[in-house]
Amino acid sequence: MTLPVNTIDDLDQPQTARLIMDVMHRTIIHYALWFTEIRHQMGMEKALECLSEASSRSLGIQLKRLGKILGFELQDGIPVPLLNMDKKELAALLDGASINWLANDGVWFQSVEFTNGMNDAKRCNDSCWAHFSPFEAWAIRRFLDLGDQPGLDGLKKALSFRIYARINVQSFEDDGPDAFIFRMNDCRVQAARKAKNLDDYPCKSGGLVEYTYFARAIDPRIQTECIGCPPDDHPDAWYCAWRFSLKP
Repeated sequence: MTLPVNTIDDLDQPQTARLIMDVMHRTIIHYALWFTEIRHQMGMEKALECLSEASSRSLGIQLKRLGKILGFELQDGIPVPLLNMDKKELAALLDGASINWLANDGVWFQSVEFTNGMNDAKRCNDSCWAHFSPFEAWAIRRFLDLGDQPGLDGLKKALSFRIYARINVQSFEDDGPDAFIFRMNDCRVQAARKAKNLDDYPCKSGGLVEYTYFARAIDPRIQTECIGCPPDDHPDAWYCAWRFSLKP
């Protein structure tokens, strides 16, 4: 029989472990709400400015404290156990984190779809991409130090560092001196549907937001054109294709 629980100190070992995971989850949500509220009240530019400052400080504080408790050291802000992993192990961890990101996206989509229907789920999905896509572009620009107007070469590099790039198969083809075509040759989501004999998920509305906003956040001079994206017909060689060009 479970003993009465009135305070945290009354928890047993598994319950305490579960509470630790819950506190970490609350921290993630609180972190996201701070960013969201600053963006709402002060605009995206100010929110990213604050995020740049807060994220580095917050991560450093948290890792240092966890390191003391769990017994790992930091080297240049990176946990030493990560640095001690070989490249193959790190690649597997990166793949796992990337697939978890996609699974998380799908869980949120379904939480709306199963309660309010597909229309509301797609509406929320497209609005989410309007915020996440420029944020991911900003994060990649910082990671690669791309600068403010890296042009089409910068966009190619940035597309290769998206989370999607780790779990899907994509390709590039130059289309003259001032444009290139980007193709998603294999899409994890669409391939899973195909394996179940389901029609393609109609992702064009979200894709128009996703790719347009991403390219614009990398370089505001870049224009985005959809060549094809479900529910459009497409060849077996790709699921969606996009043309990016630089304004003269």
